[in-house]
Amino acid sequence: YHNAHTPGELIERADGDVATLARFFSRFVVSVLGNGALILGVLLLLVFVDWRVGLGLGVFVLIALVVMLRIRATATPLWAAERQASADFYGFLGDYLAGLEDVRSSGAGAFVLRRCAELMRSWLQITRRAGMRGYALVASSHGLFALGTVAAFALSAMLFRTGALTLGTVYLIFRYTDMLRQPTEQIRNEVQDLQQADASIGRIEALLATAPRLRDGPGGAVPPGRLTVELDHVSFAYGEHGAVLHDVSVRIAPGRVLGVVGRTGSGKTTLTRLLPRFYDPSAGAVRLGGVDLRDVTLQAVRSRIGLVTQDVHLFNASVRDNLTLFDPTVPDAQVREVLETLGLGDWLAELPHGLDTVIGAGGVGLSAGQTQVLACARIFLRDPDVIILDEASSRLDPATERLVHTALERLLAGRTGIIVAHRLDTVAFADDILVLENGCVREYGPRHKLASDPDSHFAALLRVAAEEVLL
Repeated sequence: YHNAHTPGELIERADGDVATLARFFSRFVVSVLGNGALILGVLLLLVFVDWRVGLGLGVFVLIALVVMLRIRATATPLWAAERQASADFYGFLGDYLAGLEDVRSSGAGAFVLRRCAELMRSWLQITRRAGMRGYALVASSHGLFALGTVAAFALSAMLFRTGALTLGTVYLIFRYTDMLRQPTEQIRNEVQDLQQADASIGRIEALLATAPRLRDGPGGAVPPGRLTVELDHVSFAYGEHGAVLHDVSVRIAPGRVLGVVGRTGSGKTTLTRLLPRFYDPSAGAVRLGGVDLRDVTLQAVRSRIGLVTQDVHLFNASVRDNLTLFDPTVPDAQVREVLETLGLGDWLAELPHGLDTVIGAGGVGLSAGQTQVLACARIFLRDPDVIILDEASSRLDPATERLVHTALERLLAGRTGIIVAHRLDTVAFADDILVLENGCVREYGPRHKLASDPDSHFAALLRVAAEEVLL
């Protein structure tokens, strides 16, 4: 779901639609009930003065309310389209801001501005159509009120001529009729806001009705201690697209490390996303400690697995909060110890406020290597039983990579691990090697055995990598 909708679109739906409802309901009840009571009181006074005049104006008020509600019903789909256009625009804006450097470096600024203008033009057209329905509501209420006033005067004049009403009573009816104008207009304004609120309610209901793709299992327990990881005839496809993994079967014994290599698009990253149960396989089963992941809760699975990817997200928060992920129970001494282990002790000492130093969103001011090392520090603090490193050192310079490799070796000691890498020197910690090709298992076995077999695909990859180094 999150891959199918941009972050900006989701923010606009969660914030913009909710804000529209908040503004509406903050005054709707008081305004409608108060003005409704005023209208009812005026009509009762008119009935007391003369039941025929009161009944006539009561009918006109009822007709006006029915007309306004019918216009509201026809305007709601247009306002729903306006809210979607707003979400599309903010989704585009979020994507542009996230890729601002790429846009500037590639000279795509003109395209972005043109696309922005197209979205705003479309948004304006939809808003104009929706607004015209609102103006129709205003025109109809004014027209009906004018007709009601004319009818009240005509009826009062007839009764005056017959002597049933005095001139003072006619003026009183005029004043009471005029008193109906303000509450009627305020109720009309609330009905206009109800058009937008109704559209927002529909979008929020659709969001709340979206069923999670992954559901917690019945609550089985993952056994404590070191864990086996097993993929049993696993196949997987993203939606209606072709299968990314085909009948993959792998078993990683407790404490062993699996290195996963293969060309780009071979399914390496997808395989690692099945283990924390970001997705469920289309066929087959993924087991942790012999337990099918679908039989336990998501929290129970993810608390035992640590994942470090090449794309690290850092929050606009302190160093401490970025490393502990806002967990106040983690002691500062433990955080400092981890940073010392990873060789960032000097870096921490140079910070103006130590662990309280604020890191900008996305790691502003940090090198790619420092960002990656901080991601590794998060895993140290969590101390999971299974470690997944997805191109975790691909952004590091050689000196920093050697430092992190030393720390990762200590982290992987005694734990089950999976290392995904393009650079084959990264899988030096691996006990076993899995070679994927087009989503299928091309080769699987102990690393030393495959490396020593000149006919193995892994040995061929090592020779190619060695030739590249020599060049």
